[in-house]
Amino acid sequence: MNAAELARACADAMWAEDNASRGLGMRLLAVAPGTAELAMSVTERMVNGHGLCHGGFIFTLADSAFAFACNTHNTRTVAHQCAVTFVSSAHLGDELTARASERHRAGRSGIYDITVTRADGSVVAEFRGHSRAIKGELLPGVVAT
Repeated sequence: MNAAELARACADAMWAEDNASRGLGMRLLAVAPGTAELAMSVTERMVNGHGLCHGGFIFTLADSAFAFACNTHNTRTVAHQCAVTFVSSAHLGDELTARASERHRAGRSGIYDITVTRADGSVVAEFRGHSRAIKGELLPGVVAT
C-alpha cells in the first residue's frame, strides 16, 4: 500500500466511527498524506441569535479536517492545542469547506493549518492545530511502502 492509499484507508476507518462529523452533515471530500478536505452546509440548526453560523460549528468543521489530516500516517493522533481566527461570518445556506495541510511533523508532534472558505473562495476562518500522537494505529500492522 503506498502513502496515498494508506491515507485513504485511514480516513475510511476514521469516517466509519466519526458520528460527530457525519451527524453534522460533513462530507469528506479528499484526503492525502498530511492533508484533508471536508465540507459542510450551514443549516438552520447552526445559526445563532445574530442570524450567523455559530462559531463553534465553524471550529468543529476545521477541527474535523485537522483530525483527518493528522491521522493519515496510520498513527492514532489527537489535538493537543487549537486556535481559530474568524475572518468573516458564515450564513444560513453557506457551503463551507475546510482544507487542512500539514506544516510540520516530527516525533509525536505536528502542526497543521486549516482554512475554512465559502463556495466562492472567500475565507471564513483560519485555524491552527497542534497534534500529539498517542498509542495505537488506525489500521494495525499496515505501513506505507
